[in-house]
Amino acid sequence: MCRLLYVNSVNEFDIDVYLSKFANISRNSKEFQGHGWGCAYLKDGAWSFYKNIKPIWEDNLKQFGSTKRLLAHARSAFRDEGIVVENNMPFYDDKYIFIFNGELRGVKIKEEGRIGAEKIFNYIKRFDKGNIKDAIKKGTEIIIKKTNYIRAMNFIIADENSAYVFSFYNEDPDYFTMYMKNYGDKILICSDKFADESDWHPIPNNSLLEFKCI
Repeated sequence: MCRLLYVNSVNEFDIDVYLSKFANISRNSKEFQGHGWGCAYLKDGAWSFYKNIKPIWEDNLKQFGSTKRLLAHARSAFRDEGIVVENNMPFYDDKYIFIFNGELRGVKIKEEGRIGAEKIFNYIKRFDKGNIKDAIKKGTEIIIKKTNYIRAMNFIIADENSAYVFSFYNEDPDYFTMYMKNYGDKILICSDKFADESDWHPIPNNSLLEFKCI
């Protein structure tokens, strides 16, 4: 399954520094993460987006400059299917950015989307009446009830003010547990701990956390 990264900092940081660490995590994952990748980052007050079908560790990660907010996603396609750049994340609209990691079997909801992750994103937005956190709670509650088995359902939704991190899994906590690190002036959230850094804390299973922009 996929790998996720979110970085938010008071001060601008070089994007390639964190993408390089994320690329190492993806390349060394026990599950193949080379079915393309993508990122979203703030530039001059607006979001910029990038997607590539090649593995993140084979791309030029120095092309992006600096930012204060970054989301990145390395893809492991379900059953090695649908490997086209259009299926890479982040998925986004004019309000939200979405990255996902997990696997659901026997989902009994109907929603538009090219792949399961996009369907989950669109389904959650159905319940958005001005509070995306409440929409996530409602949408995921229904998805869990209407799915035969959820191996994992981890995702991050970001808007202009916050990042919302949802974690849910039924197996393999060593692989599906997400981690966070708070420097005070910088927050990191990732599918795995950076090998050269300590003081990471696990994000609890079956939780929804909100991280306000700093």
